[in-house]
Amino acid sequence: MNHPDLHAEAASLAAGMAAADHGPDVQLSQTRHRAALVAGWRIGSGSTVLELGCGQGDMTAVLAEAVGPGGRVVAVDVAEPSYGTPVTLGESAARLAAGPLGPRIVFRFGTDVLAPSVDFAEGAFDHVVLAHCSWYFASLGQLRDTLARVRPWARRLWFAEWDLTPTSGDQLAHLLAVLVQGQFEAAGSRGEGNVRTPFSREALVRLLPEAGWTADGGGPAGTGELQDGDWEVAACLGLAGTPERLAALPEPVRGLVLSQTDVLRAVARPAGNRALGAYWVTAH
Repeated sequence: MNHPDLHAEAASLAAGMAAADHGPDVQLSQTRHRAALVAGWRIGSGSTVLELGCGQGDMTAVLAEAVGPGGRVVAVDVAEPSYGTPVTLGESAARLAAGPLGPRIVFRFGTDVLAPSVDFAEGAFDHVVLAHCSWYFASLGQLRDTLARVRPWARRLWFAEWDLTPTSGDQLAHLLAVLVQGQFEAAGSRGEGNVRTPFSREALVRLLPEAGWTADGGGPAGTGELQDGDWEVAACLGLAGTPERLAALPEPVRGLVLSQTDVLRAVARPAGNRALGAYWVTAH
C-alpha cells in the first residue's frame, strides 16, 4: 500500500462508516486526517496491528485498508459496545465487519489491556497504534503502564495526539476547553468526556523510556479540516453549566475553572473554532 492509495481511498472508507449516515462531511474529514497519518507511517501490506482505543473505528478502517487482505488489525477499546452517540461503538463495528474490510479486523470492546486475562504472544504484532485516544486515560501513570504492557507484543509504536502548543490565536478556544476539562478530572470531578488527561508532546517523550520504548521519529499532523475545536468548546461549556460537576471541585479549583470558562466564552466563536494541531511519534 503506497501513500497515494490511502489518500485516494479516504472517501470510500469514510462512506463505509456508520457515522457517515449522520454527518458525511464530518466523517470524511476525520478519515482524511487518519489516512494522512498512516500514509506517512511504515505500515505495509500484510502487517499485523494492535490498535488501542479504537473507538468507532475511524483509524481502524484506515489501518485495515493499509494492511491489505493479508494483514490483520486487532482493535481494542475499554468501552462497551453500547457506548457512543449518535452511533455506538458496536453499531459502527458491525458496519465495518459487514463490509469488505471486515475479514481483516477483530474488534475487542470492554477490554482493558492491563487486565491479567488479556495477553498476546511476544512479537505477535508488527505495530501498535494509539491515535487520538491517549487523553482518555485516567492518568499519565495509566498510559505509561499500558505502553509498558504492550511493549513485548509489538516491535514498533505509532502514536498520534493533539498538540497543546497553539500556533495561532484562533486555536485558543480549543486549548482552553481542553485544559479546563483536564482540571475537572485532575481535581476529582470525574466524567466520561473525550478529555481526561491532556498532556504535552514533551511529556509523552519523557514517558516513553519509562515504558521501555525509544522514540525514533515524529512530526506534525495537519488538522485544518477537523471539527474537534467546536466539539471540545461545547463539552467544556456543558461541564461549566453542570452544578453537580462544579460542586465536586475544591473551592480554589472551582474559581479557577469558572474564570477560565469566562475567558473561553469571550474568545470562542459560535462555530468554526480552529482545532489545535496534532503530532505523531514513533518508537521501537
